[in-house]
Amino acid sequence: MTDLQIEGMTCGHCKKAVETALADVDGVREVHVDLDAGHARVDGGDLDALIAAVQEEGYTARPAT
Repeated sequence: MTDLQIEGMTCGHCKKAVETALADVDGVREVHVDLDAGHARVDGGDLDALIAAVQEEGYTARPAT
């Protein structure tokens, strides 16, 4: 599992865009995005590819601490 902190999400559309972008990364099996917490949990995929996918949608992503 990979936990990401996502910045810039403000609505349900934002959440869906991030979920879709993450789900489209090769190797991803499951995605859960929490809009209120600005957090994503992803099963599978490469960390750099996950971050790049989120950034391509216009949001900021980094490994959650």
